[in-house]
Amino acid sequence: MSEIEFIGFISNNNSSETVVRKGPVLDPVHIETVAKAHENAGFDRALLAFHSTSPDSLQVAQHVLGVTGKLNVLIAQRPGFTSPTLLARQFAVLDQFSRGRVALHVITGGNATELRQDGNTLDDKEERYARTAEFLDIVRAEWTSEKPFAYAGKYYQVENAFAQVKPYRKEGIRIYFGGASDAAIDVAGRHADTYALWGESYAQVREQVARVSAAAARHGRPAPRFSLSVRPILADTEEKAWAKAQDILERATALQDQTGYRKPADGHATDGAKRLLAIAEQGKRVDKRLWTEIAKLTGANSNTTALVGTSEQVAEVFGDYYDLGISHFLIRGFDPLIDAIEYGRELMPATRELIARRQGAKGVAAE
Repeated sequence: MSEIEFIGFISNNNSSETVVRKGPVLDPVHIETVAKAHENAGFDRALLAFHSTSPDSLQVAQHVLGVTGKLNVLIAQRPGFTSPTLLARQFAVLDQFSRGRVALHVITGGNATELRQDGNTLDDKEERYARTAEFLDIVRAEWTSEKPFAYAGKYYQVENAFAQVKPYRKEGIRIYFGGASDAAIDVAGRHADTYALWGESYAQVREQVARVSAAAARHGRPAPRFSLSVRPILADTEEKAWAKAQDILERATALQDQTGYRKPADGHATDGAKRLLAIAEQGKRVDKRLWTEIAKLTGANSNTTALVGTSEQVAEVFGDYYDLGISHFLIRGFDPLIDAIEYGRELMPATRELIARRQGAKGVAAE
């Protein structure tokens, strides 16, 4: 089974569903503080998100790498905005400077209205994923080819393409990939090193792991690793944790107009969002402690399901997900800085210890 990886989240400013931004949109002090907090807390890497109106994640990641010494970054990018040959070289250069601390998170984008803000007018989702597949074909070729190559696709054509600069490590730069539609699953099977899910139910995770693994097999590849994105809400007791969750819901509801975390006005929902909303219809609490109220409030337009309980209780759920094939956990809180520190203090060590015990017990049983 894959080694556990904890992924944090570095936003461009101090804001969330319950925190109204007071500083600038691009807040260097916040970025530096949260980056160092993640490194000190023991996170393996941190995600830098992408949106059609937000600061460029590649440049923000460069700054994060400059103010940290060992924290890896997961840089979100969307095909269709940058030439794949150029993006491949940009990532390889940053990977060389940081000595292998870079990974690429590919988000094709499900909201055509938002994509048009960046001049992306390819409205058909299946076409966007077909373009993503071509994009990644070329990116991988730039990273690995030892001689000039040509590529003639529907969306991209290159002649004598070649990158003098390659990734820092021989195994290259890992590609994380998200998307839940059938077209997305096929691309994941073709290219993903790690497939990213939002915080779904046990049954949904089991289904997605099987779908992506089967897609990888069809492309002659081993199954990728799997990542789960969720919002842990922790307290000393379970009762206090659920009270904290209720307070978060009340504050998020009261602050929707100020934070902007509202259901999309056009009723848009990606396939991933639809999956979260489907479990929200099952109730406020699913499985042991998966809480769906923020997803329901916001239309699940980001990773908005939570795990509520003590650190030990949430670690137990992570152990359950690990048994289903999840080895990476992307965790972020509603109070970004404080929660990152708290996760490092208790939740992450408890999870690593629990899974190590389970693996040890399985090893003994197999002897």
